[in-house]
Amino acid sequence: MQSGSFLDHVKIYITAGKGGDGCMSFRREKFIEFGGPNGGCGGKGGDVIIQGESNLTTLLELAYNPHIEAPCGEKGGTYNKTGRGGEDKIVLVPLGTLVYKDGQLLGDITAHGQQLLVAKGGMGGRGNQSFKTRNNTCPHFAELGQPGEEVTLILELKVLADLGLVGFPNAGKSTFLTAISSARPRIADFPFTTLNPNLGITMHKGRSFATADIPGIIEGASEGKGLGHQFLKHIERTRVLLHLVDPDGFDGLDAEQSVKVIEKELKQFDKNLAKKPRIIVVNKADLASAQKAFEKLSKKFKKHKVMLMSAAAGQGIKQVLDEVVKILSVTPVPVVKAEKQNAALHKVEPIFTITRGEDGVVHITGKKIDEFIAMTNFTQTEAVSRLRGIFKKIGLEKALLKAGVQDGDTLIAGGREFEWNGTLDNEAAQNPEHAGYKRRETKAERLAKRADRRKKK
Repeated sequence: MQSGSFLDHVKIYITAGKGGDGCMSFRREKFIEFGGPNGGCGGKGGDVIIQGESNLTTLLELAYNPHIEAPCGEKGGTYNKTGRGGEDKIVLVPLGTLVYKDGQLLGDITAHGQQLLVAKGGMGGRGNQSFKTRNNTCPHFAELGQPGEEVTLILELKVLADLGLVGFPNAGKSTFLTAISSARPRIADFPFTTLNPNLGITMHKGRSFATADIPGIIEGASEGKGLGHQFLKHIERTRVLLHLVDPDGFDGLDAEQSVKVIEKELKQFDKNLAKKPRIIVVNKADLASAQKAFEKLSKKFKKHKVMLMSAAAGQGIKQVLDEVVKILSVTPVPVVKAEKQNAALHKVEPIFTITRGEDGVVHITGKKIDEFIAMTNFTQTEAVSRLRGIFKKIGLEKALLKAGVQDGDTLIAGGREFEWNGTLDNEAAQNPEHAGYKRRETKAERLAKRADRRKKK
């Protein structure tokens, strides 16, 4: 629902920061032999975090700026210097915001300062010093930074308040909110002056509570008539309902009929709304018809507390607030339903999936496969060899052979195109050393070569 500066539904596009690239360098100092690798690791990319902010009441700012990116990590440096990590990006949202991803409820922001991590920044790539081993004392490769997560989220705001004001248009809800708080909603002597929920904070008898003025509900609202669904959903989060009634009725309905219509709309939209504690208040006590309507409703609706007041004249407001505080003290805070949450968010996915298209191209998909390729620097020979070794260890090459991949077939993985020649390495057939096929010499072979050189001298 959008009106003026109010917005309660928005789609945003999140990109976490990419990790910094690792550094490949070697220590070279005078009088120091065998300096070795000293390339540092890249810094971690920034996370994207959604945080509750009590001073916000709308998602309008995010509608104007839906694309959100966190800073990337910096590259690693020489002398084992780790790059600076990217700062986390904090996205402020009003309280009562529900966060959805792919139709699944990720979180419910209900408290000031509450945080929800929605996209993780990529890890920094490791420098060549990190790959130094006893068998490989001089690695000539480093990792690229891991890409940050990219997600599309739906944010839905449901006003979070203790007391919700409901009733037909022109029942005096905005006037009542003005009388009990510092809120200043639009007030006029014609219906539908309020086009979006207004919030106000009330202090009564040492107790503070939030009041929401919900725009006028009409008959058929539960079926989407007017802006029904967009209005009614904001009542779901309130603890107590204050039903204001115009003694002269509305649109041909008398006071009793108007109360029944509102009850019906609440029940049809959500059965739990009809079960909420509700106070029926006949407003405009200064009208001649108010006392008669009050007596009639008191006899008809004995399950609810029925009261009489005049918000404009300030008559009976204190008694109404006394009753509100009394009911709030024994009414728990509602918890948002989580039917949409399920194990699908945490299901274990295969490392890779192999499919062949109609054009004969073999597609290799998988989150880990994409990460391995994205973090490999294909300009470095040893980095490509390491990638092939990883694919062999996870069983990808064996799976490709089992899937019937032939020499010359085109493979697409991680956004890159490869030609199969018995390996994922494009140059393996022509240059075995490039693919990491070069066999290491044994100690006996090295000693034999050394002895041959001495003999030649």
